[in-house]
Amino acid sequence: MPSFDIVSKLKKDEVQNAVDNANRELQTRYDFRGVEASYNFDKTKNTVKVEADEEFQVQQMDEILRMKLVKRNIEATAAEFSEITRSGKKSIQNVTFKEGIDKELAKKIIKIIKDAKLKVDAKINDDIIRVTGKKRDDLQATIALVRESKIEQPLQYENFRD
Repeated sequence: MPSFDIVSKLKKDEVQNAVDNANRELQTRYDFRGVEASYNFDKTKNTVKVEADEEFQVQQMDEILRMKLVKRNIEATAAEFSEITRSGKKSIQNVTFKEGIDKELAKKIIKIIKDAKLKVDAKINDDIIRVTGKKRDDLQATIALVRESKIEQPLQYENFRD
């Protein structure tokens, strides 16, 4: 019976490369000369810490990071930018990256599939949604349906089996 998995995975290597490229750009930009500004990526927490002297500099750094993420094929919806906080002489912002499908999002995706009345069956396995059906065309229609729906998290479709 044909099936596929809906997953949400983050390419941590690509995020690390984007952060490294953003740090390199900071070193070459004229408006950041003499400013202590940096990006720090924590792979265990999937967060990037953005630090600069002033709040407007952090906002500029956000744009640099977004551009570098897009160049590395990381969707903008994967990053969640927190409020800019002031800590002593530094302005700090944390950028959190979403990974995995939580229960609420999984239920929302399954509801979208069931409301479309496609001849497929969707089940939740931890942070993966397994979709099975009798026909390959039904599965492809399901992928198209989920792509069209307005979901705030990047999704990938894996293990397509006939």
